[in-house]
Amino acid sequence: MNTPLTEDLTTVFRDVMAGVCTPVTVVTALDGDRPHGTTVSAFASLSMDPPMVLVALDRGSDLLTVVRGQGRFGVNILGHGQDGLALTFARKGPDKFAGVAWSLSAGAPRITGAPGWVACTVADLVDGGDHVVVLGHVAEADRHDRPPLTYHRRTFGTHSAEQE
Repeated sequence: MNTPLTEDLTTVFRDVMAGVCTPVTVVTALDGDRPHGTTVSAFASLSMDPPMVLVALDRGSDLLTVVRGQGRFGVNILGHGQDGLALTFARKGPDKFAGVAWSLSAGAPRITGAPGWVACTVADLVDGGDHVVVLGHVAEADRHDRPPLTYHRRTFGTHSAEQE
């Protein structure tokens, strides 16, 4: 049963979740020859055998419509200093890829310079409140050593190892 959150609980929950450090990714899909993408912080590995990930997409997003239709998507895991890309893909509108270098990799748009890449085929779509959780079988993965871009307390940053 879904119980609506009270305004106070919604505010507190939002503040609690702002305190959770999350990776910053741009999830992409191709609609014909037109790339689509959006910034997503709800991304995680799900399984190693078989390799799977999950991303949460807003129910009303154009990207979700494309992912449903194409059955594949890419996850561009952003690195330190790529907050401009995160902001570009967080906005609404059809021209997010204007001026952004990308290539097609395993059927999904791969942003040039993103230090992490995972291409997936859709395994399942699961309702999750105002979002849909997309479960993906990993078809391709690649990485380059670079500190990650993270989001914490509504601010972009990075991770550094704790010094002893």
